[in-house]
Amino acid sequence: MTLTSYAQSDLQTTKYRNMVIDLGNGLETNARLNLPVTGEGPFPGILLVPGSGPVDMNETGGYLRIDNKTGSLIYPDARPFFDIAQYLSERGFAVLQYDKRGIGANVTFLDNNVWGNVTVDDLVQDAQKALNELLKQPEVNSQKITLIGHSEGTTIVPRIAINNPDKVDNIVLMGTLAQNLLDIGKHQIMTP
Repeated sequence: MTLTSYAQSDLQTTKYRNMVIDLGNGLETNARLNLPVTGEGPFPGILLVPGSGPVDMNETGGYLRIDNKTGSLIYPDARPFFDIAQYLSERGFAVLQYDKRGIGANVTFLDNNVWGNVTVDDLVQDAQKALNELLKQPEVNSQKITLIGHSEGTTIVPRIAINNPDKVDNIVLMGTLAQNLLDIGKHQIMTP
C-alpha cells in the first residue's frame, strides 16, 4: 500500500506584523516581525541585519528590468531575507527584518539625502535600535536572541553582540567580508 501526501500551498505557516522603528532625529524605517502560527511563545528571537548597498528588509536583489511588451518595471525575484525569515518562523522563531535608513520596499530610495550620507556608525546604531525593538516584543523570548548578518551586516553584527553580551546568545555571519568596505563598494559600483 502506498500513501500519497499532498502539500497544501494555501496553508498559512507564518504570520507577521508590520512595524516602524524610530531611528532618532525624526527618522524612521519600516520593519516586519515574522512569527510562527503554531506553538506557544515567547519564541527565540532573530534579528536579520542587511548587507551592503541600498537594501530593503527582504534584501531584494537582482536588476530591475523593463518588460519589452508593456514598458513596465519588472522587480527581481531574489529576496533572500524574506525566504530566511519565513523558513525560520516556520520552525519556531520570531524574526525581525528592517529596511536600511532611507530605503523602502523593492529598493525604493525614500530619501536620497539620508541614504547618501549614511555612515557605518549610523548602520550600527540602526541595528542596535532594531535589536531593542525585537527585545520589547511580547512574542519574543528576550533570553534567546540570535543576530544574523549578511555581507556588510557581518561587520555590524559582531559590534552589536560585543556591546550586548547579556542580550545576544548567538551570531551568524553569511557572506562574510574579506576586504575593506571601500574596496568592496568600488567593486560593486564599477562592476556592471
